[in-house]
Amino acid sequence: MNQEAPHRQHHIDMLPGDIAPTVLVPGDPGRVELFAEHMDEAHKVAQKREYLTYTGKKDGIAISCTSCGLGPSPTAIGTEELIRIGAKNIIRMGTCGAIQPFMKAGDIIIATGAVRGERATEEFISIDYPAISSHFIVRASIEACKRLGLTYHAGLVRTHDAFYLESPWAFGDYKARLQKWVDLGVLAVENEAATMLVIASMQGVRAGAILLSSDPIFGGSENDPDLDEHKKNLVRVGIETAKILHEMGLD
Repeated sequence: MNQEAPHRQHHIDMLPGDIAPTVLVPGDPGRVELFAEHMDEAHKVAQKREYLTYTGKKDGIAISCTSCGLGPSPTAIGTEELIRIGAKNIIRMGTCGAIQPFMKAGDIIIATGAVRGERATEEFISIDYPAISSHFIVRASIEACKRLGLTYHAGLVRTHDAFYLESPWAFGDYKARLQKWVDLGVLAVENEAATMLVIASMQGVRAGAILLSSDPIFGGSENDPDLDEHKKNLVRVGIETAKILHEMGLD
């Protein structure tokens, strides 16, 4: 159940009215500033710890962006507090490690759900509860990619706690550790989506995840020379998705 609270939230440092109904949530505060650059108008609302927020308008539609830092715990806190001040659509907007060999740097990944490899959400509910994206956000994200002419893939991702076990910079034979997820059709690994999806779903709030394939693990080069431009595309997809949700009457 959505438990809205009228008081200032301890970590994100905001009150009801400070955010738009749709909030894009990157991990990196720098991506919030990139979001602001792509808006017609935007202003800083709050900055505390890893939580930087801008709210603005694009084509007359209000959209917010709040960073949440890296990993499940700060994501859980940010998601909880955004819901308490009235967020209706919460969309992770981050990078990931693509693990399917057909995927390329710059591809957009739309998570239909996430493998719950993290453990923060087990504090809330057992592992039996699925991490599923809102089908409205999935539909809007796919439409956004089509409008922008960007390559996308929709499917499952894996969220986990230990970055240095499953990433391009991991120690040991990380590709062997990832192979079972490749074989099961999982598209990518990352560190936040499942946390957001579970907490939002439990409280009746729509959530989803739009991810950038920045470091394809099985696709040849593990460095993307066009990463900055691809991050701009990610932000464009997030903003366009928010606009489409507005068109659907979901804000």
